[in-house]
Amino acid sequence: MKLHRSLLIFLAVISFSAQAQLMVPKEKFTRADSLRGYLSPLRTCYDINYYHLDVKFDIDKKFISGSNLFKFTATQDFTKLQFDLFANLTVEKVVYKGKELPYTREFNAVFVTFPNTIAKGSKDEFTVYYSGNPTIAKNAPWDGGVVFTTDSLGKPFVATACQGVGASIWWPNKDQQADEVDSILISISAPKGLKDVSNGRLRKVTDLKNGYNRFDWFVSSPINNYDVEANIADYVHFADTYNGEKGKLTTDFWVLPYNLEKAKKQFAANVPRMLKAFEYWFGPYPWYEDGYKLVETPHLGMEHQSGVAYGNHYVNGYYAGHRNKPMGIDLSGTGIGLTWDYIIVHESGHEWFGNNITSKDIGDMWIHESFTDYSESLFVESTSTKLLGQQYISGLRQTIINDSPIVGPYNVNKEGSGDMYFKGSVILNMIRTIINDDEKWRGILRGLNKTFYHKTVTYNDITQYISDQSGIDLLPVFDQYLHTTHLPVVEFTKRDGKIWAKWIAAVPNFKMPLKVRAKGGEYKFIVPGANYFEQVNIDGLTMDNIEVDTFNYYVGVMVD
Repeated sequence: MKLHRSLLIFLAVISFSAQAQLMVPKEKFTRADSLRGYLSPLRTCYDINYYHLDVKFDIDKKFISGSNLFKFTATQDFTKLQFDLFANLTVEKVVYKGKELPYTREFNAVFVTFPNTIAKGSKDEFTVYYSGNPTIAKNAPWDGGVVFTTDSLGKPFVATACQGVGASIWWPNKDQQADEVDSILISISAPKGLKDVSNGRLRKVTDLKNGYNRFDWFVSSPINNYDVEANIADYVHFADTYNGEKGKLTTDFWVLPYNLEKAKKQFAANVPRMLKAFEYWFGPYPWYEDGYKLVETPHLGMEHQSGVAYGNHYVNGYYAGHRNKPMGIDLSGTGIGLTWDYIIVHESGHEWFGNNITSKDIGDMWIHESFTDYSESLFVESTSTKLLGQQYISGLRQTIINDSPIVGPYNVNKEGSGDMYFKGSVILNMIRTIINDDEKWRGILRGLNKTFYHKTVTYNDITQYISDQSGIDLLPVFDQYLHTTHLPVVEFTKRDGKIWAKWIAAVPNFKMPLKVRAKGGEYKFIVPGANYFEQVNIDGLTMDNIEVDTFNYYVGVMVD
């Protein structure tokens, strides 16, 4: 089936816009938003060290019940703390040292009072018991919650997906990205005949003698809450190893039985070259201890750490068909994206940006999505040529909306514009062009993952690091493109027989090196003035033959 390029782009925007479902502008923020997004003293008073999440899924009733053990270190003296659990789920009790603690609830926040002061530096623990019918995701992964559906044979097919809305939609936790738990044991009880696949490594399977088996998965590395997953189905398993930068990396694949042969073919064609490309550009896969997994899910996909959710129906491109007629589209509209499996590449890219490097506040979700969207072009470059990678990015430019800033408001659990995907990758390609040294650029990308290995970060951490390592003041560039919707415009004029250029931008004192040439010549860097004209010295340049490298630069051009 051949589609006209404009239709392809339209389909891409419609399909991908679902990923911006939480990115709808919000005029007013409420107390509930602050309770969810703000790191109040009731949340910063304790540092999460370990969870043991133990949950039973009653699939017929769409009901869950279980507990979560919180082990923590007190960062200050306190008698009260906050954890999070959606209000439609019942807190049955909170147990501390064998006794139940008093608690209150406000929206989706739970406040627990201890009988004595928890002293700064002390290690302690409590357990939350809970149950209820969790929010059912109507169109996962975008609307968040639990998917209860069946496979094509009518067998149960269950999955969780909760980025943005928060992990507390299905389990109690300290639901804020700034404090990642150091390790977690995930125990999921599923009806016999089904298997659960969660993050990390499977420790054991226990027959509970009540029609259920419990699957214990252990994650030995820090993990953000929204990455914690439960996937329940009639799975079959196959495995391989990848010889990576840190040695042998186990690669495990859990799929529905009737898709086994398709999965073996599709995963073999995409996973090894993806790992090779991303280890080259970003450094070692961040979770050798926990392995790499792809898990077939009833939703399109999600970057669940060490257990990437996969629902792209074993087609190249971005899945846009239906169960009986799977079809992939290319989000760039160039055709380049049809040579690889979008979900494997994109969601696995998040293992470095999003999972290894995690933004402290969801307002900086661009750190996850811009770099990961950009990783797609680096994959293309590694498997073909740099030019094709740049053409892929250039194609994505046509889907930029410029509706609102990419950086969202802080402390209210709200991200910025969905432009963080396509515009974000365009910006990063432009910064690479400014640096004009591919080895230095690769060193910066690898350096980010080494410097902020298993850490949570802020806007300033990332932008300052890139600026410092490049040796170029890129802070005004990030400010212009991430905090405003306005494109900077370079204006050329002629005075006294000479050509001059300046920037017109929303950010004061915005300056950015720019590649310009006389038509047909070689590009040279100029630095237009920040709201004032600087002379342009390029041999043979006239007002009639000025060419700006708009293939790599996302700017406006005005020639007087």
